[in-house]
Amino acid sequence: MQDAISVFMGRRAAATINESGWRSAPFSTLIGASGGPKWLILSELDQVLGLELLRYASQPVTLLGSSIGTWRHACLSQPDPAAAIQRLQRAYLYQEYASARPAPQEVSRVAELMLKEALGLDGVKALIQQDRFRNAIITARAKGIARGSDGVPLLAGMTTAMALNALSRRNLEILFDRVAFCHEELEAVPFAAGFNTQRVALDEDNLIPALKASGAIPLLMRCEASINGAPGGPYWDGGIIDYHFTLADCTDPGLVLYPHFRKQLTAGWFDKALRWRTREAPAVENLVLICPSESFLANLPFGKIPDRGDFRALPPAERVAYWETCVRESARLADAFHNLISGDEPLRDVTML
Repeated sequence: MQDAISVFMGRRAAATINESGWRSAPFSTLIGASGGPKWLILSELDQVLGLELLRYASQPVTLLGSSIGTWRHACLSQPDPAAAIQRLQRAYLYQEYASARPAPQEVSRVAELMLKEALGLDGVKALIQQDRFRNAIITARAKGIARGSDGVPLLAGMTTAMALNALSRRNLEILFDRVAFCHEELEAVPFAAGFNTQRVALDEDNLIPALKASGAIPLLMRCEASINGAPGGPYWDGGIIDYHFTLADCTDPGLVLYPHFRKQLTAGWFDKALRWRTREAPAVENLVLICPSESFLANLPFGKIPDRGDFRALPPAERVAYWETCVRESARLADAFHNLISGDEPLRDVTML
């Protein structure tokens, strides 16, 4: 597969795509993970996804995401998804700050500007009024000792959350509820067991705040203290609970499409430091996982995709140049994906889960 991308499929997904092809396959869920700058390695592929696959969907598709995954999905829900992804790509590449360690208020302000640039003047209305793509924007609503919004109370709450999570992921339910801001036609949130999951209807007033909240990393950004139509906050990054999602308890009869940064999945944000909580993609029967191949990753500058540490490790000009190189390289992923879904061998080089 031009050795750029790796594709993993559950057995039912493989049988379905082998019979119907990619464009006629009944995809019902698209998953977008947290990961900040990591999304840039998928930004060219996203344009192919929007124009050459999602547009052929014959049924509504649930777009389930956290953090940057929700931003991508908001762009993919636009009438011209490729143009929206390109605007987000440009805004993300060239974001600027007054210093290498900007205040949370500045980061939040820049985030809002990036979102508004990506969606354009009519993007909010377009997302809300269409019902083909049903967004589910995951946020983490803090409670108890985790309700501090800045300073020592915030640090104490997140430190407690980290310690409780190390003992058991279930302990996070003590400090966070999962609140999903959903398209009004979406009746259930997939892969959302536990965490007192609550649904709030999206509207034109709460879409941008929900997208900001889903990417609001504690100590780096400001929380959303309150969001229209939702219980009182504070609301933080949805990746706290659903960093890469667990993919457990899948009952949807359709196929689940998951473009991701790599084949390893980490359930929650605090699990990143716990290597035993990261695992290979599970053998979910209806899952299709697409990611850069290991050889592709190894040949990138620094042998990795962009990440948030680049802001501190590199001067601004060097960071931008490195990210631009990764975006140019990501066109290889897009070409490989285009060739796969357009070709006569829909399971070419696919690995079975």
